[in-house]
Amino acid sequence: MSCPTLMNSLDEFSKFLHSHEWPCNVLSRTTSEGSWLSMMTVSNTVSTTTDAFLTLCHTDTHLLRCCSTTEHPEIKWKTVEANKKRTVHKIEKIDNFKGLGAPILRFRSSLKGPCVSDAFANLIMNLDERAKWDAQIADVRELYPIHDLDAANIAMGFGKYGDCSRLGVGYCQTKAAFGVSAREQLTMCGIQDLPDGSTIIWGTEMEDWHNHLLPGNDEDRHVRAKSHIFSTTLIPTGEDSFDAEYVLQMDLGGGLPNFLTTPVICDTVKSLFRHAEKFFQGQEGSELERWIEQQALDDSFLNRHSILMPH
Repeated sequence: MSCPTLMNSLDEFSKFLHSHEWPCNVLSRTTSEGSWLSMMTVSNTVSTTTDAFLTLCHTDTHLLRCCSTTEHPEIKWKTVEANKKRTVHKIEKIDNFKGLGAPILRFRSSLKGPCVSDAFANLIMNLDERAKWDAQIADVRELYPIHDLDAANIAMGFGKYGDCSRLGVGYCQTKAAFGVSAREQLTMCGIQDLPDGSTIIWGTEMEDWHNHLLPGNDEDRHVRAKSHIFSTTLIPTGEDSFDAEYVLQMDLGGGLPNFLTTPVICDTVKSLFRHAEKFFQGQEGSELERWIEQQALDDSFLNRHSILMPH
């Protein structure tokens, strides 16, 4: 896929998420009474902006082969850290991105090991794996998975934005610490697999009026943290290596100032990449090989063959 094509596809994808009405039965769950509860259309749930997706792929040619920094001069990144010897070798930010208060942060890393998007997503969405690098995690799970991915891909225009291999709504809760109360999130997330072997793992926060989808009762609620945009782009750079770019704009809620929250977010993302480095190289009890074998078995059992990608 050429650089301009990927840029245009991401731009159109973000517009698509804003405007397209999906079939009501694409995103659904079973209630305790056993009936199907149709949820909301993507146009209501997703608040991703075109600029946020442009930010996602606004990288140098070596990392994502998407576009040069001169193509979008209005996007001005400020370097926070840069050290080629570190696992996360560059951190950049844009303060008050889109006027939402919180900065948008961009982390870059180059990792050894196979570029397996599901495994990387599992580091974030599986509670046991997440607890290995995030000491504050209390709960993380996929609440409402979309099982009919063919319907999702048809709605997305038959591969116009790659193959949507996973899509759903997830929940995350962190522990109280250092005088800061627990936080919770409700996000729509997905994985888009592109023909050149690269992958975009993306997510965005659901609105407050979707709070009825949160688990438990009203008495169980915590302060909402909000990820205005989350994306991880993985690009293979060889048979056993890949580049990763992690973009996040998160408001931790509760009126906490950015000069306090930004270092905490940076340290947490660094911890993720240190764990990912060990995991993808099979170090320190990594279960990468067993995970890949189990995933292949699960895919075979579910018998899902994408209508878009060759098999």
